[in-house]
Amino acid sequence: MKSCDYQQIDPQALRTPTPQPPAHHGGGTGSEKPEQPRRPRRKWEVFPGKNRFFCDGRVMLARQSGVLPLTLGLILVTSVLFFIFDCPFLVKHLTTCIPAIGGVLLVFVLITLLQTSFTDPGILPRAMPDEAADIERQIDNCGNASYRPPPRTKEVLINQQVVKLKYCFTCRMFRPPRTSHCSLCDNCVERFDHHCPWVGNCVGKRNYRFFYTFIVSLSFLTAFIFGCVMTHLALRAQGGKGLVFALQESPGSAVELVICFFSVWSILGLSGFHTYLVASNLTTNEDYKCFPD
Repeated sequence: MKSCDYQQIDPQALRTPTPQPPAHHGGGTGSEKPEQPRRPRRKWEVFPGKNRFFCDGRVMLARQSGVLPLTLGLILVTSVLFFIFDCPFLVKHLTTCIPAIGGVLLVFVLITLLQTSFTDPGILPRAMPDEAADIERQIDNCGNASYRPPPRTKEVLINQQVVKLKYCFTCRMFRPPRTSHCSLCDNCVERFDHHCPWVGNCVGKRNYRFFYTFIVSLSFLTAFIFGCVMTHLALRAQGGKGLVFALQESPGSAVELVICFFSVWSILGLSGFHTYLVASNLTTNEDYKCFPD
């Protein structure tokens, strides 16, 4: 069997030709202008998956953005409260480096979050109609087009090892190794990790590095804000004034404290889990299949 190269969908890929309308002959006046030819449609304009495209196909979003606005809102609200209520006090009593560190972490978190959300996760192009028909003729012998047989597999030799490829009925192709079909986005994603509602996109081969950097940097930002808020309140409560007085003097710190306390544990746990996956060369999907219960 000849080896196949599975390439990602490129917004600048070859354009799909559009049939031109027939030219008009006779019967018209000389003042009539010839019809302008239609612009050929690009692949992203006829993309069959459940995705939305912006910036001439350079930005891709899932059809359902999940809770991405909530993720952005929590990060921005917590950070703004931190810069308003905590930073002035900490700069005065500790060091001027605190807002600089917080700002760098915040910018890094937002950049990696947007990269994860707006980047192609590794979508494989679906088979063209003639390619799909040829594959179906080879593997489907039931003779009934309305009948779907169980998932079929094909064995190929990769690096001197026999690998089974599973057939995808939606994309009508044999999926490469470590590729899975996301039912939410309706696409086959190479090295599919999972569909993350917090970033509103699938996580796969092309945006996993952004996702991993995002959760690690978010862990640092959350822990940094949590530690600074605790230090701020402890300094205000000195001299027998108590924690209640400190919270009354800085009410925004109480909101930050609640958000960071309930989120830092899950974020740190998620970062640790994906660090384990990176070290083990696994994906979340593969780890789940190894331990389904």
